[in-house]
Amino acid sequence: MPSIELKIENGVARIMLNRPETFNSFNREMALRLQKTLDDCNTNDAVKAIVLTGNGKAFCAGQDLNEVTSPELNPGFRTILEEHYNPIIERIRSIEKPIIAAVNGVAAGAGANIALACDIVVAVETASFIQAFSKIGLIPDSAGTFFLPRLIGLQKASALMMLGDKIPANEAEQLGMLYSVFSSEIFEEEVAKLASKMAEMPTKALGLTKRLLNRSMVNNLEQQLAMESDLQIEAAESEDYAEGVRAFIEKRKPVFKGK
Repeated sequence: MPSIELKIENGVARIMLNRPETFNSFNREMALRLQKTLDDCNTNDAVKAIVLTGNGKAFCAGQDLNEVTSPELNPGFRTILEEHYNPIIERIRSIEKPIIAAVNGVAAGAGANIALACDIVVAVETASFIQAFSKIGLIPDSAGTFFLPRLIGLQKASALMMLGDKIPANEAEQLGMLYSVFSSEIFEEEVAKLASKMAEMPTKALGLTKRLLNRSMVNNLEQQLAMESDLQIEAAESEDYAEGVRAFIEKRKPVFKGK
């Protein structure tokens, strides 16, 4: 089976991590294939929204430890970070299309942090999140130390990373780690509805919003206000803005093209 499966339908690209026998843990081949798949979705004008999910019982268990403990297969931690995980995180944040993490099961280690880097995180009620690094003497990677404190605060993030506690989906929602939790019976349906809604929205404006959110991590207020002015002008010159205004005046649903 391919380690990454891609299905594109009605403007939504569904990327599935597909190593269920290892709880979708990453080896080099899967990491590089995910990067290529994200690149393809980025350049494909037919893709308006992206869903990242896992096959089987887990979303992603992080790094495949069988790879790093194998003398023949181990690429080394610098390669794993600089060629596998860091480029994945950079792509998730730089692609100016909404990316939804649909967490269908446990998200551990790098798997948890890849999910948290996405624009919207939803989870099935049976899912859980765990910063598993400290349990084997490692430090959090895949931008976990960047995003998690910003999502839930320094104290909570420190505790979760140092103690390695498993956090159920409902508690993760209460902490602010994710957007919504759904029961097992309706999870797939709700993910599909959310992705479809995002695909019908003005992709151009969503992408510019994402760019602003990225810069808000480092900009001061003056810089952020200036950037908002520049990007609002860009948004106002888009076809989607013109369509949105026409639809509002004509009292109909807009048909956005992402341009």
